[in-house]
Amino acid sequence: MNFLTHVLHLAGSSAFAYYSAAQIRDSKTRPNILAGFQLAESGSVPFLSALSDRAAAEGDTWLAEKLAKHASDETKHGQIFAHALQQLNKQVIDFKRQPPTTSTKKSQQRSPFFAAFYEGYTQEQLKPAVIDWDVFMASTYILELDASKDFARMAKVLPDNEPTARNLKLGMLSIAQDETGHAAYLYEAMMRRMSATEVQNLVDMWRTRKVNALLAMVGGILQRNGETRSLVQDSAPSEIDSELVAM
Repeated sequence: MNFLTHVLHLAGSSAFAYYSAAQIRDSKTRPNILAGFQLAESGSVPFLSALSDRAAAEGDTWLAEKLAKHASDETKHGQIFAHALQQLNKQVIDFKRQPPTTSTKKSQQRSPFFAAFYEGYTQEQLKPAVIDWDVFMASTYILELDASKDFARMAKVLPDNEPTARNLKLGMLSIAQDETGHAAYLYEAMMRRMSATEVQNLVDMWRTRKVNALLAMVGGILQRNGETRSLVQDSAPSEIDSELVAM
């Protein structure tokens, strides 16, 4: 990574860290950011499961098992965020049941972040049946590595003296540990396929893409004056699974 990219990485990461910490610390904005995390974590499960099946079909049992574990972890993460929302008497809006509008059609398009991160790749090229393994491994490695730090950082700003926030803090710290493990197996997977120099070059390329994506995302937030579309609605209070809360 060159010096300019490193500086931009620090600037973009710092801006996102400040924004996400403020969003999750504030009880008014916390439900929406939790809903976004629930959608992201749960939404990745079918993709990872399909990749696991593909790896198994290609004879890579080690990778298939790692991907299956990754999918299982993401399922658990989605449940943690769903239960955190239930503690706040909130739930994710089921947009599939809502009539399509111009705004919902726009929301289904790539976010500014992912549009920049995967610039030059079509959605067809990124499907699990055809995605280049190097593209998947390097891009997801960067995302998982940074997510592990982001979740740990956000957990630290949550108070310990309020039971609901403390439960969320413990859940997010466990998620951060899982993300660290995901980054580790993805790095090992790359090292199994290419030399250390090739891995470093690939990681540097996707780090640069992540920097550009973060800057695009921050720019979008500034243009909207920090306003985001609501992803949650009120729900009836429900019993929380004590096993998940204890994670």
